Amino acid sequence: MKIAKADALTWFRFLSDLPEEETPGPRQQEIAYAVFDQIERAVSARREALLREIPGLMAVVPGQPAGIPWQPGMACCSLYVGPDSRYPRGCRSCLLGTGLSAVRKTNRCNAACPFCYDYGMLDSIEPIGEGLWEIGGTRYREEDLSLLFLLQHRPTGISYVYLEPFIEIEKYYPVIRRFHEAGVHQHMYTNGILATPENLKALGEAGLDELRFNLGATNASDRVIEAMAAARDYIPQVGIETPMTREFYDTFLQKKEKIFASGAEFMNCAELHLNENNLGNYWGEAMYFYRMGYLSPVFSRDLTLRLMQKAGAEHWPLLLHDCSNATKFARDLNLSAREGGWFGRSGYGCEFSRIPYEAFLPLLEDPAFTFLEEEPLPPGYRPGDLVF
Repeated sequence: MKIAKADALTWFRFLSDLPEEETPGPRQQEIAYAVFDQIERAVSARREALLREIPGLMAVVPGQPAGIPWQPGMACCSLYVGPDSRYPRGCRSCLLGTGLSAVRKTNRCNAACPFCYDYGMLDSIEPIGEGLWEIGGTRYREEDLSLLFLLQHRPTGISYVYLEPFIEIEKYYPVIRRFHEAGVHQHMYTNGILATPENLKALGEAGLDELRFNLGATNASDRVIEAMAAARDYIPQVGIETPMTREFYDTFLQKKEKIFASGAEFMNCAELHLNENNLGNYWGEAMYFYRMGYLSPVFSRDLTLRLMQKAGAEHWPLLLHDCSNATKFARDLNLSAREGGWFGRSGYGCEFSRIPYEAFLPLLEDPAFTFLEEEPLPPGYRPGDLVF
């Protein structure tokens, strides 16, 4: 069903007005899914045109030790521009290894970013527990790691996430040392606000392989850029991982020479995806679903691709990685295969308990956004018909 944009708008206004307790019927769902498909295909066509304009665009492909030149229609896990030697090992582990294995300790943060998945909930995040670490959804003490390494396959890499580890960074050193001795690649995320030469040196001495600064959390503050430069003295690979927003895009271009001078090797341009906590911070933006899973503002990945075009044309020293919804879709397929899941199994999916139909109205009301192909609705689906 290639629903017309005018019909899509009519139906989504209706679905947006439904009482919260009322679930759309099968035919109404069929209409909604047809609209999401039309939107995603139109967004994808625009992105395809942007990809063709990126010089030196490379693809991450299973079985290939390095990136290969991208071609339209190529099946791949992700895309990047820049020196192949600077592609982060943590990303290769995430996409082609045993996945993004999260090690969690800290349940607090010293920032409140509008793009944060826990926005508005930061004071109510449950603690992991005194003396405990969450690994693979299970709680462990540090002394349990020896048994864990003995009984289970060691991952290709782990990541320290959730929320800001530098709030209690001294607790991380012995655990990092344990994973280092076991030969596991380790990367950590931080907003950089509390990073100092002293704790960065301690992280390096403990064996941290990779430190990723969420530069968007401070809108690329000079203080954090200086911390990135300091980190390069102690940690093998230092880079940036930030959801791509308009504010960060503009600030990055203003400060790119200073960021290059910091020695940061890569930047993961994360496609901003939304949940029930942070959706309100981007209300009114044009939205789309990727494969009925992650909900994102259309502008986010568009900005990433524009930045990659500049990087390729100007031969930036910084590798730019397109950490998009498509990349995360591929990540979950790889992880499921590594875990022995059945063909087609994936943990990727929608993060909303109820689809926010009203969030798509700004895009459907935008006369500049058009569907690729339209056809009249069949009988029983037209406005005024009784649809269940």
